[in-house]
Amino acid sequence: MPRWKKPTKEEVRENRSRLSERAATGELRFPSAVVEIRKSLGLTQAQFSTIAGITKRQVLEIETGKANPTIETLERIARLFGFTVGFVPKEPASIRQSSSSAPRR
Repeated sequence: MPRWKKPTKEEVRENRSRLSERAATGELRFPSAVVEIRKSLGLTQAQFSTIAGITKRQVLEIETGKANPTIETLERIARLFGFTVGFVPKEPASIRQSSSSAPRR
């Protein structure tokens, strides 16, 4: 298996842009989003844990879906990418709008 290669600055910019677009449309889901955010920044789990102020074990457990992180931990992770923790609709806005404009019976 090939070794993971740190992304270039251009790749990091492209990854961040793609992730931001997916977050805006509600397609970015926890816990896989944490892996994607970390890798988009070009960080190992150890580097990410140091920057986020959490343990490497917490990063591992969050990324594998075995953790139940506090809101503070989620905010620390989100802040690294310029995100905030919040509620996201299950359906894209275009579907919600078309279903809300349908006549009610």
